[in-house]
Amino acid sequence: MKKKVLSILLTAAMVMSMAVGCGSNKSESTDAKDDTKTEASADGESNQILFNGSSTLAPVITSIATNFFDTYGTWKAYDSSLPDEDIAIYVSAGGSGQGTKAVIDGTSTFGMVARSVKDEEKKAIKDEKEYQVGIDALTIAVNPENPVTKIIDDLSTEQIVSLFSGEYKTWKDLDASLPDEEVVVITRDINGGAHEVFQKNIMGDTEVKSDAIQASSMGELVQDIIDNPYAIGYASFGVANQNAGKVVTMKVNGVEPTKENIINGSYIIQRPLLLVGSGEPTAIQQAFLDVVLGDEGQKTVEDMGFIPMN
Repeated sequence: MKKKVLSILLTAAMVMSMAVGCGSNKSESTDAKDDTKTEASADGESNQILFNGSSTLAPVITSIATNFFDTYGTWKAYDSSLPDEDIAIYVSAGGSGQGTKAVIDGTSTFGMVARSVKDEEKKAIKDEKEYQVGIDALTIAVNPENPVTKIIDDLSTEQIVSLFSGEYKTWKDLDASLPDEEVVVITRDINGGAHEVFQKNIMGDTEVKSDAIQASSMGELVQDIIDNPYAIGYASFGVANQNAGKVVTMKVNGVEPTKENIINGSYIIQRPLLLVGSGEPTAIQQAFLDVVLGDEGQKTVEDMGFIPMN
């Protein structure tokens, strides 16, 4: 009898791994590397798909994969031309840079990337392919208990740079009516696509202050803002939507981070959500890509607060 294994493995490096749809003849393991050895069907094609990369995109792919397995169980049940093998999809989150590196190294089928793919990455990936899953943006988010929410709903690029660089050490430096409380800056770690997007679109040549709290995932970043009334951070549009009421998002240069403004480009801190692969996908890989990019997968993208492609 077939069963589903959905495990979350946490390493010392704070890397998340999720295994969806392993067969009953496969023992569970706490070793992510051993647990993701490729199994081949009778025709030599692997029945497994490995994803690695963005912590923003990882929960989306995991949710789609879990629903897919719950519905079909085997590849053949989804498409009679595919092998009668268990659906086995593994998702590991370690940042967008890790996603492209895993594809370059050949240790992952697809990299999850929450930013544009760099030219040097495209060159390093043989026959690089990109599949856009959705659109995200980075919202400037604060705790709803922060007094700034009562007097300011709009920050200029210059003000954001001053807050994140440490030029404004307290909220009083932003506005004299605000309390003399330290500005607690929350960022993603330097391996995250969010950090690169924020640096490029807002900070430019100015670095974020060295004592900023670096969250290991976007979910952790938003939770840190929820936990600290004087925190500010760049929260994913999707994750901020998932925590509506728990964080307050600000306008940037007078533009509100809405779906319409993100799509038309007037909201400047936005990014693509991509799957990156090498070469043409196999029949099994294409089948799951069709699900991710089709109506069902795109509904999950929207349900999780991001902007779908259709």
